[in-house]
Amino acid sequence: MTLSTFTPNLIAGTHLPTPLGGTLVNRLLRPGEDFELPEFIDLPRLELDGRAFADLEMIASGAYSPLSGFMGEADYLSVIEHMRLANGTPWSVPITLPVVREDARQYQGRVLLTHAGLPVGTLEVSEQYEARKSFEAHEVYRTEDPQHPGVAALLAVGDVYLAGEVSLFEVPRGLFPAQHRTPAEVREVIEARGWRSTVAFQTRNPIHRAHEYLQKVALELVDGLLLHPLVGTTKNDDVPADVRMKAYDVLLANYYPPERTLLSVYPAAMRYAGPREAVLHALSRRNYGATHFIVGRDHAGVGSYYGTYDAQEIFDAYTPEELGIQILKFEHTFYCKSCSQLVSSRTCPHDASHHLVLSGTKVREKLRAGEHLPAEFSRPEVAEVLRGAYQQAD
Repeated sequence: MTLSTFTPNLIAGTHLPTPLGGTLVNRLLRPGEDFELPEFIDLPRLELDGRAFADLEMIASGAYSPLSGFMGEADYLSVIEHMRLANGTPWSVPITLPVVREDARQYQGRVLLTHAGLPVGTLEVSEQYEARKSFEAHEVYRTEDPQHPGVAALLAVGDVYLAGEVSLFEVPRGLFPAQHRTPAEVREVIEARGWRSTVAFQTRNPIHRAHEYLQKVALELVDGLLLHPLVGTTKNDDVPADVRMKAYDVLLANYYPPERTLLSVYPAAMRYAGPREAVLHALSRRNYGATHFIVGRDHAGVGSYYGTYDAQEIFDAYTPEELGIQILKFEHTFYCKSCSQLVSSRTCPHDASHHLVLSGTKVREKLRAGEHLPAEFSRPEVAEVLRGAYQQAD
């Protein structure tokens, strides 16, 4: 792990970092209080897919501060080319709203946004522009390979992007109402617990022993851990969010100090953009109130599209002050049979023949076969949750 002496800018009178851009965006409107739904009934309707609906929530709740809507062309091109908004603010992934060309002309002025056929918010269309999909794929995903899930998602949507400020009618608490907190709500919990420093951990997978090791090393340095699993759209072969949440619950109940740990879901969709997405994950966790963020091996990666530590090196493009959140960079960790503990290459003198490493494919094979995972790889309670889920699925 590498650790600097950087101290984030804090909101006066608190130990919370200032949101990116200085203010936590709030684009939430309450039906019956801030507006009446019938006034929107005659507006053009735009149905959002899972990713766009997740982006709407992330923008409106302030998780994507300073964005107050879907990006216009100037920000879009600047983010792709420079990893910054047009005004110079750090930002690494375009947040855009695509539509098919044939439908674009009907979206002018105010538009009613729907998801699963139900009204969920509004868009004030300020701009329409052409998607540069080849440029976007090459720069953001570092490949134009349609087998890459992020590129595949990019190619599957429309070629015209709509820009403009949004509103969200209601935070979709979904399957996890007790753990689904907005950035403002997470900040309230951190403040109430008196944490002077908080480390966030992003995951789209169940926590194995190596993850636990990283988190607990970080907890030796800070006051609180924000365990922040992504529960938006993921690949079909990723472990479903409800199964992962069960695994987190049994793990936290037995192995983590409850007063220093907060499990709260991160409703974003997964883009699999590797290094670029690592930056997005860090900046948004700053908005949630975290002062530190863990980046390990191949963060947000998929396949062999990115180098092992590319997601750590990309942060060199920004100064610590403009990031506003301290990045904790960990090397690959594993169980060494000779050391009899979890280690990394920085602490273990033994070669790979001494190490217990299971690929995701091998883990899934064992689970489908009803086999037990080694205790050195996964806590038995977690393995049992996963094994039960895989056997039910088969």
